[in-house]
Amino acid sequence: MKVVAQVKLMPEADQAAALRATLRAVNEAACWVSGVAFERGVPREYELRKHTYAELKARGLGAQAAQHVIKKTCDAYTTLKANIRAGNLGRPGSKRRARAESKPIAFRPEAAQPYDDRCLSWQYDARTVSIWTTAGRLKNVRFACCPDALKLLREHRKGESDLIERDGVFYLIAVCDVPEAEQYEPSGFIGVDLGINNIATTSTGYRAAGRGLNRHRKRQLDLRKKLQAKGTKSAKRLLKKRSRKEARHTANVNHVISKTIVTTAERTGSGIALEDLTGIRSRVRLRKDQRTSLHSWSFHQLAAFVEYKAKRAGVPLVYVDPAYTSRQCSQCGHIDRRNRPSQATFACRSCGALMHADDNASHNIGRKGETVWTAGRESRVPATP
Repeated sequence: MKVVAQVKLMPEADQAAALRATLRAVNEAACWVSGVAFERGVPREYELRKHTYAELKARGLGAQAAQHVIKKTCDAYTTLKANIRAGNLGRPGSKRRARAESKPIAFRPEAAQPYDDRCLSWQYDARTVSIWTTAGRLKNVRFACCPDALKLLREHRKGESDLIERDGVFYLIAVCDVPEAEQYEPSGFIGVDLGINNIATTSTGYRAAGRGLNRHRKRQLDLRKKLQAKGTKSAKRLLKKRSRKEARHTANVNHVISKTIVTTAERTGSGIALEDLTGIRSRVRLRKDQRTSLHSWSFHQLAAFVEYKAKRAGVPLVYVDPAYTSRQCSQCGHIDRRNRPSQATFACRSCGALMHADDNASHNIGRKGETVWTAGRESRVPATP
């Protein structure tokens, strides 16, 4: 299982200048390679290397750096094609899709640049790295990270590491290959209903209310509007200072919720059943004043956190079809649109069961999880002689 560890670089002034110049150079080169790939119809990596490698070397890039620039460009076009096929950029003929297909992919000056073990080495005891730059090899570049991240790097770091610059600070994002724990046979499944008013509701009774997070998002949105309307230099400085604050807060909330869910499943010997909400933003139609809440909903991030934590703990996890989970009675199985008189209330028209709507949905999801797990499990029936 691939897990990333983030470390913060603390270079000296001359080292920081070299790192910044390196990122600018490789991303400028990547933009040039992207233009060549666009003109020639995005050939395979091997073909693109024949057209660009010599020029990249002439620009002062090392052999490995040049290879990574070409590979990064090819990967970017592969991702673009995948997004187009999946419909993430709109239908054929839409403005967004036409704009994406009509020009080469561009790379930001501070965009990530991959490094492998030939151009980046780690000294864990000294907490320093040696890294290639266009000005030569930089040695003894200090880094800082938490003890858990350092242990993860020592034991499992394998593969590439990405150098990025964010708000003038340099980071290394290192890939770690962590072995997955062996999955146990679950005694049942905990259904997890994801939502906006309640971020997550489980069939065990745990409910993570979204009121605090929604209030935080509204405060951040109102403050951004106020500062953008102000337009002064100090307002722009404050906007830059507060950038990504909402995203960091949301990620922290999702980490806490996902850890609670996985810990509960591990303690009770249960599996976890999550809703497959792929494409929900394109399917749902809301009023204009509700669209901000829908598009700020970080259900995919929460599901990703639950998934990787479950893998590390050996907890079985399945995704189920969310169809009718909010309309079906978890007691008698009756499905009726009128079972939901309000957003929070579920009242079955058949058996009269009354409960919170999210609790009802979580029980339905848990039951579907058991069905999915049983269907995918190998048969234990003895072979016919």
